[in-house]
Amino acid sequence: MSDKRVKKVVLAYSGGLDTSIILKWLQTTYGCEVVTFTADLGQGEELGPARDKALLLGIKPENIFMDDLREEFVRDYVFPMFRANAQYEGLYLLGTSIARPLIAKRQIEIAEQVGADAVSHGATGKGNDQVRFELGYYALKPDITIIAPWREWDLTSRTRLIEFAEQHQIPIAKDKRGEAPFSVDANLLHASSEGKVLEDPAVEVPDYVYSRTLDPEKAPDTPTVIAIDFEKGDPVAIDGVRMSPATLLARLNELGRANGIGRLDLVENRFVGMKSRGMYETPGGTILYFAHRGIESITLDRGAAHLKDELMPKYAELVYNGFWFSPEREMLQAMIDKSQEAVTGRVRLKLYKGSAWVIGRESPYSLYDQELVTFEEGAVAYDHRDAAGFIRLNALRLRTLGARKRKLGV
Repeated sequence: MSDKRVKKVVLAYSGGLDTSIILKWLQTTYGCEVVTFTADLGQGEELGPARDKALLLGIKPENIFMDDLREEFVRDYVFPMFRANAQYEGLYLLGTSIARPLIAKRQIEIAEQVGADAVSHGATGKGNDQVRFELGYYALKPDITIIAPWREWDLTSRTRLIEFAEQHQIPIAKDKRGEAPFSVDANLLHASSEGKVLEDPAVEVPDYVYSRTLDPEKAPDTPTVIAIDFEKGDPVAIDGVRMSPATLLARLNELGRANGIGRLDLVENRFVGMKSRGMYETPGGTILYFAHRGIESITLDRGAAHLKDELMPKYAELVYNGFWFSPEREMLQAMIDKSQEAVTGRVRLKLYKGSAWVIGRESPYSLYDQELVTFEEGAVAYDHRDAAGFIRLNALRLRTLGARKRKLGV
């Protein structure tokens, strides 16, 4: 428990059993006023019950904040990350990671608005989210007090949590009394499932775990063909229809869901040091990833494209580890955004039974010159004879090394 006296705390509140217990625990342990903040990030759940639960637990109406952050989430967090083609450990599209800095940012804004001296979250002591939230808090308000109940309390079992809830008359749904078969985190970009039935990496993910995607084997036998328009690296339209960022991602989710696209069974390395197995569903994001790489393939210079690919793992690691507000992430973002100035055009994709692939791309700023690459002879600025000198210059060091090896007899 923090030694600092806490008068008012802003809690990241979902309305579920765990954060409801945290709410009451903060009141009883710290004797402080609690302000709840519930973010709508497109998780697909009705948020009204969270407000009702907060009122039931004694929170004043003026201390209940429920914000629709879907457009900000996609515009200012998801799209900038996708300009980088970011994938953690080469596979994970960072759906949970990218949501945490926005939640932290809004919590701090509310804390300043209501004069709170502390913030609190429901992340456990074994996961990455505690790091992501708290790095965000400290970056935006260095002197803030952070209360992390899972690192402080003695409610270390499901039984103890239920007992605490019953003791303080916190409503418990029937399906919440037993151990949950797995935990879920969802937003407009993805849904992640971890724990319990997923903990053995040798066992296939049960069908009932999937919530965002149709089984690819049961997807339609006819492919779906779509076109995505990009402007400066961001998608702006699907099949010629312009949409807001959140609306566009939601539409891609629908298309991806229907075609079984975006499933990932991953064993990853957590920032806190352990390996964990998770199942991620990112239907719209998977389509967007391939589409963005498709438009970049004709609009990015080789040097710029390869440099981006070299730096991408570092960018992805920063997002995964919670350093969204760090100067190094912002520096990389500035470089990435500079690279996107001409990433404008249209990409056509085919969606079919779990796969999405590019079948066409065009741009007014394309660097692809059909006359230059054709096998047919044409009036182009390329002389085949120039290749001989190019090759000999690049071979110079190899020839020198080869001569030395002959002298060494190796």
